[in-house]
Amino acid sequence: NFFGKKKSSEATTVSKTSTRAPSDPQQTIVTLREQVANQEKREAHIHKKVNEMVVEAKAKLAKGDKKGALFCMKRKKLYEQEIDKIQNVKMTLETQVINLESAAQNAQTFKAMEAGSKTMKKIRTDVGIEQVDDIMDEIKEEMEMANEINNAIAQPIDPLLADDDELLAELNELESTDLEAELLKPTPAISLPAVPNAKLPALAKDEEDELKKLEAELAGM
Repeated sequence: NFFGKKKSSEATTVSKTSTRAPSDPQQTIVTLREQVANQEKREAHIHKKVNEMVVEAKAKLAKGDKKGALFCMKRKKLYEQEIDKIQNVKMTLETQVINLESAAQNAQTFKAMEAGSKTMKKIRTDVGIEQVDDIMDEIKEEMEMANEINNAIAQPIDPLLADDDELLAELNELESTDLEAELLKPTPAISLPAVPNAKLPALAKDEEDELKKLEAELAGM
C-alpha cells in the first residue's frame, strides 16, 4: 500500500545515511569552519535588527504609540534570544573543529608510531643478536689472521741465521790462536850504549878561572 511504500522508502534513506562512509577529517573541518562563518554572518545581521528595533521603539514611544513600541521591544527580545542560540551553535561547531583537529593529529601520530614500530621490528628481524655475534666473531678471526700474516711477512730472511753460534765459536777460536802465537814469540835483545872508559876532558883554563871568580862573588854576597 501507499503508507507501506513510504515507510520502506524512509527506512531505506535512513539506512543509507547511517552506513555512509565518514568523510575526510580535513574536509569535515573545512565544512565546520564554513558553518561557523555563516553563523557569524547571521549573528551580525541579527545584531543589526536588534539595533533597528531599539531605534523604532524609541520613535514610536516619542509619537505616543506605546503598543507599537512594546511590539518592537518584543521583537528585539526574540532577536536577542536568536543571538544566544547562534552563539551556542558557534561554540558547538568550534568544539567539533578542535576535537577533529586533535583526533586527526592523534591519528597521524599513531600511524607514524605504528610505522616506526614495524620498521624497528623488521630491522630487529633482519639483524638479530645471533647474527651480530656471528659477524663480530668473523671480524675477530679476520683481524687475528691479518696479524699472523703481517708477522709472517715481517720475519727476516737470512740463510745463515741458524749458523751464527757455530761461526761465533770459530771466530773465538781464531782469536785464541792468534793470542797464543803472539805470546810464544821470543823477546828481542835490547842493545844499550857502551859506558865510556876514558875520563872526561879537563875544562879549559879560562873557564876554570871564571868559575872560581863566580864562586867567590857568590860567597861574598
